[in-house]
Amino acid sequence: MQRLLLTMRFDGTRYHGWQVQKNAVTVQQTLQDAIEKVTGVRSGVTGCSRTDAGVHANMFCCTFDTESRLRGNSMISALNANLPDDIAVYGCSEVPASFHPRYSAVGKRYRYYIWNSPARNPFWEKYSLHLRWHLDVDLMNEAAAGFLGRHDFSSFCAAGSSVKDTVRAINRCSVERDGELVVFTAEGDGFLYNMVRIMVGTLLEIAAGKREKDCIPSVIAAKNRECAGATAPAKGLFLDKVFY
Repeated sequence: MQRLLLTMRFDGTRYHGWQVQKNAVTVQQTLQDAIEKVTGVRSGVTGCSRTDAGVHANMFCCTFDTESRLRGNSMISALNANLPDDIAVYGCSEVPASFHPRYSAVGKRYRYYIWNSPARNPFWEKYSLHLRWHLDVDLMNEAAAGFLGRHDFSSFCAAGSSVKDTVRAINRCSVERDGELVVFTAEGDGFLYNMVRIMVGTLLEIAAGKREKDCIPSVIAAKNRECAGATAPAKGLFLDKVFY
């Protein structure tokens, strides 16, 4: 029995997140179907994160144990031949049985995309939040610095989360503009349920003049979800990279 680490990309538009659900199509279930077709065995698959419905991934890592002799490019080709067009495996390597795609990770990077233009862009419609009013990126970037450091991010965790430890370290947080595309980037040792989307929602309220630009430290200190901004839509969020 060998543990294989798969690295993949997916468009989360038509999926109800990563985790298998009884009455919804998920990325995990779809991958398990492909693995079963290739190996003849329905293997358990462990992911690096639980993405929400509609969230995308440029890099998502998961493991499964198999007795199949397929490895590397052979396994990649076989799985991709049995996966839909919106999911693609691009890496396959052998890892020790002790490796866990979530707990072995030392950090993650998320990106949130906003198409900031009076006119919508059909090529970004599924992958960004469309805002017609002009965003002050310099203001948002200055405010985003308030997220840096190790803090209790309870204020930025959606209700219903079962996580007990809400302390996380954010070592990179920025807002940049590339033409009409505005990109929020957050990198840290881990993220809470809906954390990045709430961070974005709070920055958007700052940009709209509904909050002071230096409010983030006080929102963090409150440890109260009601003190933070709205949760930004899922479609603009990408898990961009997992660090091991």
